[in-house]
Amino acid sequence: QVTLVESGGDLVQAGGSLRLSCAASRKGYAFKSMGWYRQAPENQREFVARISGGGTTDYADSVKGRFSISRDNAQNTVYLQMNNLKPNDTAVYYCVAVLGATEVWGQGTQVTVSS
Repeated sequence: QVTLVESGGDLVQAGGSLRLSCAASRKGYAFKSMGWYRQAPENQREFVARISGGGTTDYADSVKGRFSISRDNAQNTVYLQMNNLKPNDTAVYYCVAVLGATEVWGQGTQVTVSS
C-alpha cells in the first residue's frame, strides 16, 4: 500500500512564498493525477490545483497566477509553489493522488499566513 507524505508547511508573512512537497512512500506507481486540496478551520475541504500524468494543470480561481503545481513522475512527487500568499490561504493543505479508481490522501501540512 502506498502513502503520501507532505512537507513544506510553515508560518509565513503575507506576500511571502512557500513550496509544498508530496512524495509517495513507494515508487513505481503510475498515478493518473496528483493534486492539492486545502481546509481552513470551520470550512469544507476545497480544491486548489491538480496536474495530470501528461502535465496538464488546473487551478482554483482563488490561486491562479499565484500558485504553480508541478510533478516529478519518476519520483512520484508533486510540488505546489505558492507565491504572494494571503492570510486567507491559511489552511491545512492535503495532497491527493489518483491511482486507478482509488484516491490516496496525505496527512496534511499546515500553512499559516500572517497579516
